[in-house]
Order: sequence, then C-alpha cells, then structure tokens
Amino acid sequence: MPPPLEQPPPPPSLSPAETLDDITQLLTKLLPATLSITSFASRWQVLRSKLASLKSMISELSDSSHWSDNPLVLALLPNLYATLVRVQTLCHQCCDCSFTPGKLLMQSDLDMCAGWLSKQIHDLDLLLRSGVLRQSTAIVLSHPSINSSKEDLSLFVKDLFTRLQIGGTEFKKKALDSLIQLLSEDDKAAVLVSKDGDVGYLISLLDVNNVNPFVREQAVLAVSMLASINEQSRKCVFEEGALGPLLRIIDSGSMPLKEKAALALECITADPENAWAVSAYGGVSILVELCKSGSVVAQSHAIGVIRNVSTNEDVRTALAEEGAIPMLLQFLVSGDASVQEKAANCVAILASSSEYLRSLLLREKGLHRLLQLLNELSNSDTMEHVLRAIFSLSGTESAFRILSSSTAFIVQVADLIKHGNLILQHISASLLAKLSISENNKRAISGCMGPLVKLMESAKPDGLQEVAANALVSLLAVRSNRKELVRDEKSVMRLVQMLDPRNDFVSKKFPIAVVSAIMAGGSQGCRKRLLAAGAYGHLQRLVEMEVVGAKKALQRLSGNRLTNIFTRTWRE
Repeated sequence: MPPPLEQPPPPPSLSPAETLDDITQLLTKLLPATLSITSFASRWQVLRSKLASLKSMISELSDSSHWSDNPLVLALLPNLYATLVRVQTLCHQCCDCSFTPGKLLMQSDLDMCAGWLSKQIHDLDLLLRSGVLRQSTAIVLSHPSINSSKEDLSLFVKDLFTRLQIGGTEFKKKALDSLIQLLSEDDKAAVLVSKDGDVGYLISLLDVNNVNPFVREQAVLAVSMLASINEQSRKCVFEEGALGPLLRIIDSGSMPLKEKAALALECITADPENAWAVSAYGGVSILVELCKSGSVVAQSHAIGVIRNVSTNEDVRTALAEEGAIPMLLQFLVSGDASVQEKAANCVAILASSSEYLRSLLLREKGLHRLLQLLNELSNSDTMEHVLRAIFSLSGTESAFRILSSSTAFIVQVADLIKHGNLILQHISASLLAKLSISENNKRAISGCMGPLVKLMESAKPDGLQEVAANALVSLLAVRSNRKELVRDEKSVMRLVQMLDPRNDFVSKKFPIAVVSAIMAGGSQGCRKRLLAAGAYGHLQRLVEMEVVGAKKALQRLSGNRLTNIFTRTWRE
C-alpha cells in the first residue's frame, strides 16, 4: 500500500513570473480534467470549486501592479504550485482504471489536498483584500513616520497583519516587532489597528499550542498595549475574545507573561460592562492565586482586576469563598503604594456591599488594619478608600463602639476636616456626625468647628452641607465649644450669611439647626455675638416665610424679654 500523502515540497527555484505562469497553466488543465472523474465524485466537486476560486484569484493577482515585489507572494506561490502538482497526480490516478489505491487512503489524500488548497486560498485572498499588492514595496514596508497620512498608516497596518497571518515564524516576529513599535510611538495607531487589523488573529497567537514562545510573548505584549491605550482598542480586544486566553496565561504562563496579561485584564475590566465576564470564565480563583504567588507587578494588576470586578455581586461571593479577604487585608500593610491603594479600594467596595462581608472583614481584624494604615498614609487617594471602608464598617455595633471611643481616631478625623481635600473632609464629617463621641473628645477637636462651618457653604458634593451641619451640631452639645465658635468672627459671619433668605446656595435648615444648637444653653455672650452679626433679622424673615425650625431658633436667640415682644407682633 502506498504511503499517505505528505505536504508537497516547493518546486525547483523558478522566477516568480515563471511560477505564476505554471500555476495558470496547471489550473487551465485541471479544471476540465476533473469533470470526467467519476470516482470520489463529492470530494472532487469540493476540489473543483476550490480550483475555480483559485483561478479567479490568480487572475486578479497577475493584474496587481506590484505582486512580484511582495515577499509574501514569493513565499506563497511555490507552495501553491506544489499543491496543484499533487492534485494533478491524484487526478491522473483517479482517471486511470488500472490504478487501484486503497479507498480510505485516496479519500484521505483528497481531503488533505483540499485542506492545503483552503489554507493557500485563504492566504491569497487575505493578500488581495488587504490592498498591499496595489502599492509598491517601498511604501508598504517603510515604518510610517509621525507625520504619515492616515492612508499610509492604514496600509501599513493591513500589510503588517497580512504578514502576521500568512508568513512563517520570521514574518510573524518582524510583524509583531513593527506592531509594538507602532503602538509605542503613536497612541492613535491603536484605533487604526482595532479598525483595520485582525485583532482576533492576534489574540489567537496567545494560545501556547499555536506558535513558538517568542511570537506568543510578543503577541501578549501587543494585546496588553491595545487593551491599555484607549477605549476603542480596549473594547475591540474584549469583543474579540481575549479574556479567556489572558486568564489561561495568568494561570499557566511565565511570570513576565502573567504581568502583561494581568495589565490587559485590569484595563479591560475597568469597563463595568466587561467586568462580569471574569467570573463567567472562572477567573476569580486564578486572580486570587496570582495575588498570593505573583511578582509585585503581577500582584498590583491582579488586585486591580479584583477591585474592578468586585462591583459584581457574584464576584464578591466568589472572593469570599476563595479566601480573598485575608489576602486583601494583608496587602493593606504591604510596602507597595499602588498595591495598598487598590487593596484599600477593593476593601471599601466589599465593606459597603453587605452585612456578611462586613462581618468577615471585622473577623479578620480588618478595622485594625485600616486604622493602622490610616496612621501611616500620605496618599490622599488611598486615604479616601480607607475612610470609606471605615465608614461602612462603622455601621456594625462592635466597630461603632471602637471608633466612638478611640480618641486618636477622632482627633485624626478632625485633622482631616481641617487639612484634607474636599472628599476627605466630606467622609470625615460624615464619621463625626455618625459616631457617639464623648464630651472630652468633643472638646479636644473643637478646632475643626470653623472648617465645618465653611464646609456648610459647599454646594458639592451632594450631602456635604448636611453632614457638616450635623457634625457641628454634635460638637456644639458641649458648652465650651459653643462659646469658642461664637468667638470666631469669620465663622459667625459665614453662619449669618447662610441665614440670609437671599442666599440660595444653602438649605436654610442647616444654619438654623446650628444657631439653635449654639443657643441651646441660653448663653448671653453667644446671643450678643449672633445679634450683633445680624442673625435676628434673617431669622425673623425666615419665620415669616414659614421655614421649618426658624421660629424655635428665633425664640432661643430672642430670650425671654424679646420673645414676648415677638409673640405679640406675630399675633397682630
């Protein structure tokens, strides 16, 4: 029995024009010859269809002005010619009544020839559709400069991906080198690559079984760059199915590849619409494992991915089941600032999501870790995440008691109200308004009352005026604090201006509540300073406007003597 058919070797060296002529002649002979074959009719019908398509493409190729200059064509034509010679041999054998090959062997040989032709037709079609054969080699191969036109860049991208798909290993290496260089030099190129390049094929190179290690490594880098440059290229990478291959690389690749793949995933999952898919691919356990055993760079990106996907309820459940919470808390006290920030952000998200996760965080001494980190921080972004997490945890009874009785924490929060940015001031004021603070601690932080009055003037962010007023009212429960606040002329003037009915930036209920708190003890000194600043007239107009709380505040401010006069006037 003859051996099975093998991939045919290319013919002896011929010029490109001679090879193309020989291919054309072979096709001209083979197409009519296959019509008379009666054995294996269905398989020959498939081959005849492919030969007809190939003839049309060869005709189009010969009409292209620069086909003979393209190295991909020069590599493709000899292999195509060799395949057609094999088809011709099989054609003669099937027409020869005296030739009796094994049926299964002939079927296999015909199927293999059909497979070779399919691959070569695909490559030739790719070349023709790319448009690179209509341009000179000098234009196609030269790396575009920063001032190149959009047309030249588009043509370069098409040629690059054509080489990537059709060429052998060396072509792939050079194409990937050019792609990486292009993306590193010009961020706008990523849009062209996602539009004119075959990103799906690039992603297929991430598979360990498809290519040699160097090509795979460069492909991972290129995909990572596309995912991190802009929204359009990132969306393209996700839609072309990169998530699964990237997770497989994180699961089993080398550490440098894991770092690049994790970066790509962090960028992809920054879009909430993509984040859910990580759980669908079973990626939570893979990411948790990378956090435990990866390099610092890989850990940072892995925690970034976990932070991005933790907004999904299913992912949060999976994180708890995979034991991610102790790991995240450990990263809060690690030495890397980027890791700390992402871990704190993730903990804040988990703490705000459910009572179950808050209990897990507290069980793992999460509050202790957060308070420890707050004492050491200088990064305002990380501090924001830590404060948000602490605020969420303060909703539990045990954490509420610990925070309310911690003088060091309360002093630190008051200091942030005085010196932090607006976001930190907002969260800190929310904590002061929420906690049950002792009188001694309220006296200790009286210096933040002036900044709280100033925060009451801020229209943004929403809710800041209310928490600032509530925190201030809480501190004014202490007599000495009331006296200290009215001695601050700037704060008193701000408060009175907020009472002015013409001031639309502040809801009147907040300054009214503060004035009522100041006058709760009936201090004559406090009354004189507020009256001198003009609070009485504004409150009187607010009473006439029937603003809630204004009447009570005016009565406290007026005292017994003025109350009788005001009551008589009001009745009249």
